[in-house]
Amino acid sequence: ALLAALGEAIPECTFRFVLTKAGWHRAGGVLAADGTRLSHELDTWVNTELAKCDDDFGRFLERYINAGLRATRHIGRSHYFVVAVGPDPEDFLQLEIEELQEVMDRKLIDPEQLPYDRTELVEPTKYNKLEAHPVGSPCYRFVRLSDIRQVLAQQNRLAGGTSALARFMADWTQSRAANSGHFCEHWLIAGLEHYQPDSSMPFSIAPVSVHARTLKPFHWDETKSGVEMGNQIRDFDRAAGYPGAWYFHFVASKFVPETLALALKRDLDNGYRYLADKDLGLLKKLVANPYRPGYIA
Repeated sequence: ALLAALGEAIPECTFRFVLTKAGWHRAGGVLAADGTRLSHELDTWVNTELAKCDDDFGRFLERYINAGLRATRHIGRSHYFVVAVGPDPEDFLQLEIEELQEVMDRKLIDPEQLPYDRTELVEPTKYNKLEAHPVGSPCYRFVRLSDIRQVLAQQNRLAGGTSALARFMADWTQSRAANSGHFCEHWLIAGLEHYQPDSSMPFSIAPVSVHARTLKPFHWDETKSGVEMGNQIRDFDRAAGYPGAWYFHFVASKFVPETLALALKRDLDNGYRYLADKDLGLLKKLVANPYRPGYIA
């Protein structure tokens, strides 16, 4: 249904669903004791009411400690959609839509666990949870539509040349993976919440595999070498759904052990030749000039 709505809203682009990320939540609103909504935004409501108390947190507590106010939270799932708009890896649009359900969370002010400041009131580290029954109906919320060509151009500008993300995409173009569908069928770009097209401030982004659920159970045996290591590489590529996947996951994910590149280089020095020519070329370049460890930014 969401894809159909997208087709009506943006008929010139045929988006495809690629990934859902669940298991997150954020602060919701404020309800009175009788269930009447006081605000959809807890943070905004607290700021307004504190201002009425001349920013005196003690006075704020005295005013509302016996009011029976309830705070809600939003349970969320993020849905990602992409559409290729050209042949190069960066030639795609990435759409993010949230699916939200507001639920009851806690007493806003619990006399047994009084917050000691505004931060503890809005984002308590420990609190007694109420039964999380729904508050209203679930809804979809548009988050962002990103042109990855613009994102990449800004990354290169901030890097003063070729950014690590640009290198990652250039490696894709030079790999066997390039013949297995568009880049956006296998990778998303995460961390775009701080992206501003005209900003000169750096922001951290990273490729995120859309095959994470499939690859998470994959077990590497780092003691293997030679033919057995070659078979393991092929098994991983098969699980990821495209050739050369081991390389990109070594660079940008946690599904390949950090020691793999050196193990492959050691096998190469020992005369084993189980890597395809393009994979071998990427490996040699990686050993000679590693990416920044841990992430791409």
